[in-house]
Amino acid sequence: MTTGAHTGTRERGTRIILAGYRAYRCRFARITARARRHFLAQDAEGMKADAIERLDLYAKVVGRMAAALTRWQGEGLKDPTRWQRIKNAYALEIEATPDREIAETFFNSITRRLFSTVGIDPALEFIDTPLPAPAPADSLVLRPTTLSRTPEDEVYHLLEHFSLHATPADMERDARRIVAQLAKTICHPADLAGTRIEMIAEPFFRDLGAYLVGHMQQPGHKPSAFVLALRCKGGAPNVDALLQEEKQVRILFSYTRSHFFVTAQPPVALVDFLRPLMPNKRIAELYISLGYHKHGKTELYRELRAHLAVCGAEQFDFSPGQRGMVMIAFNMPSDDLVYKVIRDRFDRPKTASRNEVMAKYDFVFKHDRAGRLVDVQTFEDLTVDACCFTPRLLAEFETQATAAVDLKDERVILRHVYVERRVTPLDLFIRQRSGESRAVIDDYGRAIKDLARINVFPGDMLLKNFGVTRLGRVVFYDYDELCPLTECNFRKLPPPRDEMETLSAEPWFMVGENDVFPEEFRFFLGMPPDLKKRFLARHEELLTPRFWREVQVRIQAGEWIHIHPYDNKHRLKKPRPF
Repeated sequence: MTTGAHTGTRERGTRIILAGYRAYRCRFARITARARRHFLAQDAEGMKADAIERLDLYAKVVGRMAAALTRWQGEGLKDPTRWQRIKNAYALEIEATPDREIAETFFNSITRRLFSTVGIDPALEFIDTPLPAPAPADSLVLRPTTLSRTPEDEVYHLLEHFSLHATPADMERDARRIVAQLAKTICHPADLAGTRIEMIAEPFFRDLGAYLVGHMQQPGHKPSAFVLALRCKGGAPNVDALLQEEKQVRILFSYTRSHFFVTAQPPVALVDFLRPLMPNKRIAELYISLGYHKHGKTELYRELRAHLAVCGAEQFDFSPGQRGMVMIAFNMPSDDLVYKVIRDRFDRPKTASRNEVMAKYDFVFKHDRAGRLVDVQTFEDLTVDACCFTPRLLAEFETQATAAVDLKDERVILRHVYVERRVTPLDLFIRQRSGESRAVIDDYGRAIKDLARINVFPGDMLLKNFGVTRLGRVVFYDYDELCPLTECNFRKLPPPRDEMETLSAEPWFMVGENDVFPEEFRFFLGMPPDLKKRFLARHEELLTPRFWREVQVRIQAGEWIHIHPYDNKHRLKKPRPF
């Protein structure tokens, strides 16, 4: 082939990929922009449908582009030299674009689809490209607001920009409430003069809530968060809460929450603005929270490579806690990520198949997580040197996970691995930190109730299947028996009719496949007597069919049961005169 022909091939291949990427970004933006309408209309079904459509969008576009490239060049496209030329041309095309990092990840996804890559090939993929420098934030951030001796006026104009309130009177009321909350948490309103507030110009939408995200700085003080949470009742939006603590903002952007819808661009500038509000949150989680879950995986992979560089000092080993009957969980001691692979066979009483377990994880990926389900990223054909694993973990792979793990030429190929944030198993937490056990046992009950309200039944209530985050919240992370709550049949235990039935080790009544007997939960709590007594005193309704049936009725009636991502103490109260 002549040089000119090579050039034509490169240009057309690059054009196809660029066209696909631009189509993806355009469609992503259109879906994201609809969130405002869903919020104002309180259209829960529309918001849920768009969340799923946006999650599915990336894989669909990548699949179409891979098919289009294959139709164009067939197997000849897989010539590494030719693909490297296409990559180099693509790099030049996206070099100055503000969302270059997302474009690079898109290219990598097509590469892996076409080449079925095992491990990485820096010649064919973008691997260690640094994030682009954030563009000037003129379009991303509002002009800073500096409060005067009458701060209500400036807060009113701040709210006015977002055009979410129905009437000026509503904005006036909320401006007074916000200033009153600041007076309670910081100082008297008259002392707010000179305080500078800087806000992202577009709202963040999720579920049926809206959030105005920014930070504020009083003269002589360090910057702090300034996040307004809005709710819409009866068609009238109002500010429901003011979040100023780093902990609360981290919970709002948690890996146990669904992705936001925000039209502000570019992504790297958004991440750059958010990082000082949550300095300990990894970049990958910020990208994921904004809906860029594929690039979040790219950032997670880069972190993994950094950990592998020190695998001579430490190795992957079994994660603390009880061994799972379905998953092999492992991690490096200094890392806060856990890796899970599916076992070849499950011990009784587990009956699910491998495909059914994978479907459960996909269900969670697309479901509202409400702060109680840990987000999981799936990696395929992840290659790691065998020396990075302890001998006992390698032995477990060889005998228990041959479908998910290959051991070849001193390498471990993780064919299908789930990666999630490490939390402390609840049973382990109670044994190790007894002084904090009462609070987490209370939250354990709240976690079960929150899961019910988002139409999730854990299936297995054992403490080992729940974990405690660094912020002290209880979350659920073992998904192999999870199912929609509305598919369960909650029953009361029939009383035994005679002494033989009383003494019987087997049920003396018919039990359907989806039957659940909440009265039996008390036998599986597995907690010390004092904590069990406390749990039952606060959450005894969980052991009755009535609670579960009432939640089912509300869900089946189409009611959206909102779960606030913040404590009641942050909710605004009616202002008092000063």
